[in-house]
Amino acid sequence: MKRFTFVAAAAAILAVATGGIAAAPAIFAQGAPQMPGVQDTARVTAGTYAVDPAHTLVGWRVSHFGFNDYFGLFGNATGALTIDPANIEAATFDIAIPIAEVTLASDGLKNHLLRPGKDGAAPDFFGAEPGMAKFTSTKVVKTGATSANVVGDLTINGKTAPVMLAVEFVGAGANPFNKRETVGFHARAMMDRTQWGINYGAPFVGTNVELTISAAFEKQ
Repeated sequence: MKRFTFVAAAAAILAVATGGIAAAPAIFAQGAPQMPGVQDTARVTAGTYAVDPAHTLVGWRVSHFGFNDYFGLFGNATGALTIDPANIEAATFDIAIPIAEVTLASDGLKNHLLRPGKDGAAPDFFGAEPGMAKFTSTKVVKTGATSANVVGDLTINGKTAPVMLAVEFVGAGANPFNKRETVGFHARAMMDRTQWGINYGAPFVGTNVELTISAAFEKQ
């Protein structure tokens, strides 16, 4: 009886497991032919794409007293990309990033970033109710088959200054879950935070902030 019970239970578990796989998108089937996203510019179709907030991240790193670098992360971005593969340099891009939702390993450091200024003074960083950080492209220069420099205006704390993003096309294809045409990019940039009035701790806390961006866009 115990042997029969074990065999029956094993069969039931196997049935549930295989049934779950069958219900999942074909991408998870054994022997799936290829990844949904491929670095093939021919897959990109002209039109307007919206930022995928669940899969778009903006990471930053800054020197900590010259000892090491500290990292932080922003997510839940919104925005749009209008692109025509036949004329990449006519592309336009804008993104808005909720500063208040910054992710840090240290709660104490996050609280400092979002701490209001003392006795009505300006905050050290962003303050208790920071506005969105916004980037709007002003110029796109193609630098390779899958790369471009995107120059634009970055607004933080009500101050605007230019930033250049070095952008690399990563892949395009149909999202296996929602079937939407999706394109993805990686980008890097360097910004001097003092241009946006963020002067606290300088120069011991680095003034140069490196941005690393991973962005996905879905066609509308």
